[in-house]
Amino acid sequence: MERVTISLDEDLLTAFDDHLRRKGYENRSEAIRDLVRRCLEEDRLAEGQADHVVACLSYVYNHELRELARRLTSAQHRHHDLMLSTLHVHLDHDNCLEVVLLQGHTPEVRTFAETTIAETGVRHGNLHLVPAEMVHSRHRHGQRESHDIDRDTAPDDDHRPHRHTRPTT
Repeated sequence: MERVTISLDEDLLTAFDDHLRRKGYENRSEAIRDLVRRCLEEDRLAEGQADHVVACLSYVYNHELRELARRLTSAQHRHHDLMLSTLHVHLDHDNCLEVVLLQGHTPEVRTFAETTIAETGVRHGNLHLVPAEMVHSRHRHGQRESHDIDRDTAPDDDHRPHRHTRPTT
């Protein structure tokens, strides 16, 4: 890891140290690394340089509103290739919070999220994108326990193709 030195005026450093304490950082270096990562991610997304992303889409909606729950679920099924997981929380008798984890080509993820957020009855929509690279590979992931494998159907070669999603910063 490279070591760098920066100069900050006293007021800015005081405000930054206050920020570190509020956010729970143990040192300035980790906070600076997070700020740099965030800046680089935002630049890559703004400049269209992030081909793939992992994303978190969250929103609140009224499930009683004109078949909105059915429309949202149908949209997720139509875009199942982007879906990693969905968390559904009942906030009260009418309102639900959904958190949808997505993965895919950046324009497709953005379009799905923007369309979802634009649905009448969806409120507090927020999309967080993390630029990522999709890595396809064949390699072993350690020893499998005997209860994890069906010996009659398991291939002899445990190096099956699979995909990893790696954040770019």
